[in-house]
Amino acid sequence: MYQEDDYLMLSGLQHFAYCRRQWALIHIEQQWAENERTVDGQIFHAVAHDKGRIEKRGDLLITRGLPIKSAQLGMSGICDVVEFHKSAEGVSLASYEGLWQPYPVEYKKGLPKLNEADELQLCGQAICLEEMLLCRIPGGSLFYGENRRRKAVEFTDELRRKVFDMAKEMHDLWEKGYTPRVKPQKGCNACSLKEICVPRLGRVKSVSAYIEGSLSGE
Repeated sequence: MYQEDDYLMLSGLQHFAYCRRQWALIHIEQQWAENERTVDGQIFHAVAHDKGRIEKRGDLLITRGLPIKSAQLGMSGICDVVEFHKSAEGVSLASYEGLWQPYPVEYKKGLPKLNEADELQLCGQAICLEEMLLCRIPGGSLFYGENRRRKAVEFTDELRRKVFDMAKEMHDLWEKGYTPRVKPQKGCNACSLKEICVPRLGRVKSVSAYIEGSLSGE
């Protein structure tokens, strides 16, 4: 269990899954840079985070901008949307009759990614909600703005284990204050931190390697 003073940002799970160096630059070194993608994403999330909007549609209750936290993960954050579906397997909620099953929905500006970054962040939200509400949440959804579609996500034991493993690794790096070295990848050119990270330096030989190569005639 982590103390609240040691909590990391839950949204960092997505950054960490995408690139550990990107996460460290943002969360450890407090560096940030905007580009068109990040600005569009902020505007897109503004609607989902309208905390003044709580809707009830029959057997469906919709909350927005819900603060969440987990002592097990040592993380806190905000859910874009949490739907509560009336269900015999749900939990009780103040001011509402019956039992309600939580169902987190995370909003994303673009299209589904090839990696699990979005799924891991959503699963992290579910783990927080489970700890807070003392329940089990089997799944949630990712809503992608570019195609206006939802992608259902099952919170499997494997996905949950990855979230806990990543959370531990994030806390370890945070405590050390260590920023991982550059590892150039396909998505580097689209990253808003490209000019801060300077991924091309990862292709440059170290001084010792240069000297060794010169002496060997390479």
